[in-house]
Amino acid sequence: MNYPEPITKLIDSYMLLPGIGRKTATRMAFYTLSMDKEDVKEFSDNLMSAKEDIHSCKICGNITTDDICSICRDKNRDQSTILVVEQPKDILSIDDMNAYNGLYHVLGGVLSPVDGVGPENLNIKLLLNRLRENKDVKELIIATNATPDGEATAQYLAKLVKPAGIKVTRPARGLAVGSDIEYADEMTLKSAVLGRREI
Repeated sequence: MNYPEPITKLIDSYMLLPGIGRKTATRMAFYTLSMDKEDVKEFSDNLMSAKEDIHSCKICGNITTDDICSICRDKNRDQSTILVVEQPKDILSIDDMNAYNGLYHVLGGVLSPVDGVGPENLNIKLLLNRLRENKDVKELIIATNATPDGEATAQYLAKLVKPAGIKVTRPARGLAVGSDIEYADEMTLKSAVLGRREI
């Protein structure tokens, strides 16, 4: 069926979201039509605010509205450990389990030669500078996903960091191979971080 152009464009926009197919996008578009004008305006404003007001922390790469994120500013956190993740959303998954109270570093992805992602495309240089400047760091926990690219990235980082005398560990295999941290349950994440191993 041919919908009016504004609906078609709205459906196409919703389909840009991951995991949203045509049926779900159509349902969302028609639900949007039934919303109050004020709610649609607020929704639109929230989208623009998230896009315009959120940027990367200058220290760790996490998302923030300030130059430095709240985690990096928190002096009560353990300054001797940095847990490396692929994306900012992984920080929320790990921090919510209340088993880790150290610092974080966001790579912004993983090494993937097939996709043209090399070390220069990730926040690796920022991490190495951070380790050089902060002599309090004793352990680097590399919590990239348990995928071939995630494992390769962990090994690459370990080779770069170990000569500096910093202990490099990986979360224990509580995470299934090929899984994403974002979808792991709290107990699996907790046992994975507490049972981390040196690499």
